[in-house]
Amino acid sequence: MTGLPTTALPTPGLPATALPATAPTRRYAYQTDPGAIYRDSFATIRAETDLSRLRPDESVVAVRMVHAAGDTGLVDDLEFHPRLVQAARGALRAGAPILTDAQMIASGVTRRRLPADNEVRCLLHDPRTTGLARAWGTTRSAAAVSLWGDALEGAVVAIGNAPTALFHLLETVADGGPRPAAVLGIPVGFVGSAESKTALADNPYDLPYLVVHGRRGGSALCVAAINALATEDELA
Repeated sequence: MTGLPTTALPTPGLPATALPATAPTRRYAYQTDPGAIYRDSFATIRAETDLSRLRPDESVVAVRMVHAAGDTGLVDDLEFHPRLVQAARGALRAGAPILTDAQMIASGVTRRRLPADNEVRCLLHDPRTTGLARAWGTTRSAAAVSLWGDALEGAVVAIGNAPTALFHLLETVADGGPRPAAVLGIPVGFVGSAESKTALADNPYDLPYLVVHGRRGGSALCVAAINALATEDELA
């Protein structure tokens, strides 16, 4: 291949306007109706998961997160602040933005579920983050939190990747900075993840929170929580 111009390389896949002529021959018995898949999945989760310690509005969030994780045991590590669901839904209905540490979360939010066409903002790739992180001796994820500025006041914050971002958020509030309406603290990892979520759950600032204790977390769980909080209709 050495010396071949890149234009000589074949482009894989069908042209953008083309459609496959036929579907593959069905060889397995499986459900293909999207609505039925959701209904059956959520019914299975409710049948197999002990949701008894959760309030009904919290269980709706928990079910969607268990669905995203494929793990009914996840519910044992969930902790809801008593006002989390009410605070997050109220803020979203009022048009508050969703501020997040990961572009995967921003991309995964189902926009049609949002009650007020809410903005979903991730500033991790903002050109200012690298210099700010270097100056402060921290991660870009943490530096990006400070770039939220006044938008943080009354926002719904969803942190699913970086424990440093969650610690930085708590330090920002401790210094008298803007207060979010609700914080989903679900960073994943082996360094600082569990500790950052304990710090959020123990926060003395009365910030409504949702955490997944321990090392588990990530974008999929954060997106599931946001989508569940965005509307009370579980199957919307």
